[in-house]
Amino acid sequence: MKRKSLLTCCLLCLAIFSVQAQTYSIVIKGGTVIDPKNNLNAIMDVGIFEGKIKKIAKNIDPKEARQVVDAKGMYVTPGLIDIHGHVFAGTQPNHYLSDGFVALAPDGYTFRVGVTTIVDCGGAGWSNFDTFKKNIIFNSKTRVLSFMNIVGQGMRGGDYEQDTSDMDPQLAAAVALRNKNDVVGFKVAHFQGRDWKPVDNAVAAGKLAKMPVIVDFGGSTPPLSLEELFMKHLRPGDIFTHVYTLLPGDIRETVVDEKTAKVKPFVWDAVKRGIVFDVGYGGASFNYSQAIPALKQGFYPSTISTDLHTGSMNGSMKDMLSVMSKFYVMGWDLPSVIKASTWTPAQVIHRENLGHISENAIADVAIFSMRNGKFGFYDKTGYKMEGKQKLECEMTIMGGKIVYDLNGIATPVY
Repeated sequence: MKRKSLLTCCLLCLAIFSVQAQTYSIVIKGGTVIDPKNNLNAIMDVGIFEGKIKKIAKNIDPKEARQVVDAKGMYVTPGLIDIHGHVFAGTQPNHYLSDGFVALAPDGYTFRVGVTTIVDCGGAGWSNFDTFKKNIIFNSKTRVLSFMNIVGQGMRGGDYEQDTSDMDPQLAAAVALRNKNDVVGFKVAHFQGRDWKPVDNAVAAGKLAKMPVIVDFGGSTPPLSLEELFMKHLRPGDIFTHVYTLLPGDIRETVVDEKTAKVKPFVWDAVKRGIVFDVGYGGASFNYSQAIPALKQGFYPSTISTDLHTGSMNGSMKDMLSVMSKFYVMGWDLPSVIKASTWTPAQVIHRENLGHISENAIADVAIFSMRNGKFGFYDKTGYKMEGKQKLECEMTIMGGKIVYDLNGIATPVY
């Protein structure tokens, strides 16, 4: 019995030593690494250890890894960053996207499409941010950040979002600064009056906290001027979301003139000024009649995002990869699509520690295949483009751990 116990102990020590002696926890073999920050687009291996990228090289010995991921024929990218989602899910009636039923708990909708970071876009305001942090941020494996709503009660919908007395820049900035690891900026949305106060108060909060503002603009008839918004109210680095939308009823000005199909001149001025243009696809916030002519003229979005919620995910939007695939089908090259979904959003929200595959960077990695077939990509009007390829997520790695593996491409599979 003593000899058997001694043998078991020796084998256990040998196993522990073997694990400790291995250089990498994961090695990703043979994929095409697309890392826009480092201008990398080549077949490379990626070694991960202790939650960080340890090495990127042409060949890493798989014997040095506890797990080996076969990514041959696939694309290896930084984990995707969706800067416009709605994940302040809750059970409160009549709370819309602020602790209500229309928002989504993130983990079921992020990892399966390669998203490792999602920014809740205005669900929480200064008065209920603690609830959002306790319920969602602390209980999600996905990295959840926040554009805090300038409305104190957040995105409650209806009259709550029209109450300018609840749009307090000092209180919003104070809560943001107390939670600066979680808050990346401020949100204006759904205001229907012909009043600049919501935008100006959000920008005031942004100045106090030194954070950007993201604006979902429009709702009045006639609509307020986009040129005035871009050139007189927003600052360089502030974000205009739902950039390719055409809303009925003349309640929001478009970036592309619907009669001439030309990008309006002041939009180019806004690009030069440093205004950030975000897709924010949503349930009703994307039109091919805006996007196709814009891309043909070289007006591309700064960032790709979903505006994820229960309505958009079951409409034409679907998910982050569906939106990215639409831009690929419209003719935007894949490295640029990846950049608008990784490194650029990281810069926009001032989280430059994310969105890239550099040595010593956080090991947030997505692995995609390009699926071949016949696919339809339609918008809310029913206009459809057909494509022969679309992106599909094979694996997501968050902080050095595999959190999604579609087809068991890791060996061994844990």
